Amino acid sequence: MRVYFAVVVLGGWILLALAGWWLPLEPHRIDLQRILMPPDAQAWLGYDDLGRPLVDRLLVGARHSLLVAVLVVAISLLAGTFIGAVSAYWGGWLDHLTVRVIDVFLAFPGILLAIALAGLMGPGLDNVVIALSLVGWVGFARLARAQVLALKHREHVVAAVSLGAGRLRIVRRHLLPLMAAPLIVEATFAVAGVVIAEAGLSFLGLGIQPPEPSWGSMIREGTRYMLVTAHMVLVPGLALLLVVLAVNMLGDWLRDRLDVRGGGERR
Repeated sequence: MRVYFAVVVLGGWILLALAGWWLPLEPHRIDLQRILMPPDAQAWLGYDDLGRPLVDRLLVGARHSLLVAVLVVAISLLAGTFIGAVSAYWGGWLDHLTVRVIDVFLAFPGILLAIALAGLMGPGLDNVVIALSLVGWVGFARLARAQVLALKHREHVVAAVSLGAGRLRIVRRHLLPLMAAPLIVEATFAVAGVVIAEAGLSFLGLGIQPPEPSWGSMIREGTRYMLVTAHMVLVPGLALLLVVLAVNMLGDWLRDRLDVRGGGERR
């Protein structure tokens, strides 16, 4: 049942986010007569402090969160896998340098480092993607390095080396396919982390800037009116909760399905 719930929620999130490109949404339309009004026939989720329909702003915010999650996870996955796999297979000074860089990044909490980077570069969608990607590659690099260290002494890899196969060919043809399962599971959990991080940066004013809606900025705007009307916080908060919960459930299911077991990193 959990996997069906996860698929339904994530499928709805993706479909609604993509449908927002074609639906006649008006997230910036201000109606002063409907300020803080509860849901009605015209706006199923009510209105915000400027009379803007929350359902339209929620769908546009879903599009932004999906876009950031896809871009950040894709960049982090490609960069981290390449760095971790190459450093582990080459070894020597390159591997030692990579490990030291990873240790430096891991010494700081990821969200705090992302906040610092976003604060230095300034707010905006592009800078959010860059800041979260600069933080997110570390987990993939560490996992890819551990996998390569465990796989590079297997018989088929040793046979490929004896036949004269190049290092990049060995990594691409003989190691990456065996690393795919744990990397897919890591990417699934990374989506949940990126969605929360993007909402957190927008909540702090370092992410997507008004008047463009983001789930984090919608929650921030609603906190000022919680004693008057709670739907401004509940609507984006529940959407964020459901998406993150569904992604984590899907990650747990994939981890069990692909039989990915955790293990210590070998150095």
